[in-house]
Amino acid sequence: MTPTTRADRPLVILGPTASGKSSLALAIANEIGAAEIVSIDSMAVYRGMDIGTAAPTASDRDQVPHHLIDVADPSEEFTVGVFKRMALRAIAEIRERGNTPILVGGTGLYLRAVVDDLKLPGRYPEIAAELDAEPDTEALHARLTLLDPTAASRMEPSNRRRVLRALEVTIGSGTLFSSFGPGLEHYGPTSFVMVALRWPQEILDERISARYQDQMEAGFLDEVRALAAGEVSRTAAQALGYREFLAHVAGECTLEEALATAIKRTRRFARRQLRWFRRDPRICWIDAPVTVSEMISHWDEQRILTTG
Repeated sequence: MTPTTRADRPLVILGPTASGKSSLALAIANEIGAAEIVSIDSMAVYRGMDIGTAAPTASDRDQVPHHLIDVADPSEEFTVGVFKRMALRAIAEIRERGNTPILVGGTGLYLRAVVDDLKLPGRYPEIAAELDAEPDTEALHARLTLLDPTAASRMEPSNRRRVLRALEVTIGSGTLFSSFGPGLEHYGPTSFVMVALRWPQEILDERISARYQDQMEAGFLDEVRALAAGEVSRTAAQALGYREFLAHVAGECTLEEALATAIKRTRRFARRQLRWFRRDPRICWIDAPVTVSEMISHWDEQRILTTG
């Protein structure tokens, strides 16, 4: 068996929102030294959305270099394709500096794009805009079922972003969305060691509520007001918490209603994240809380195994 270094088999720390991934990644990077963190979060890429996305603080970034944080304006429609290119380049550059990449996040599709080097289809913005005008996500999923039943079977009818994307590609390219690569149901060998944090559901729900309280005290509402003063892309406006507080700022609901809806929506999202990650047999689950030494030990055990 050929020995590997940590840089050869980078650690990926996964889990639902509010599970403590980022703080654990920072502690591990500080412990091993010569490490840099790559965020796998589709919303942390946006500037001016740091509080609501629980992005690493300035102090965190001073301790350990972070990548894919604050790289796009909220007005941009940041895509998984752009993310993949930037993330792979960041990982390559970290290795060139002789450092070890540590990936951390909870955006499943973005993760798969990186660890599996997914082949990604093109964009068709006019078709996407036309499809997005339909408010009924399940109706869109029914349409996808007629056009590409294989793709439809691979996603939840309520997952609007994925349903829209599959329809956009199928209609725009004239090629079935499911024909691009082996599909997300294929889990091939990977050089990454992937570990997910697991909390009892009731504790995770409490952590989500507590984090929102902390974010409100940190100025989340002011951050949303500043965001509302400019142009916000469709993607950025759907971010957890932001959609609800943007509605409040627009006078569509009270602050209490917005907060309650945000907590409820985030808890549902955390459950979807868990279902997504549980489908991947390559991911090892560890009960949280977990110590830095425990996680490093697991990483070192796993990285010497073959990827087959």
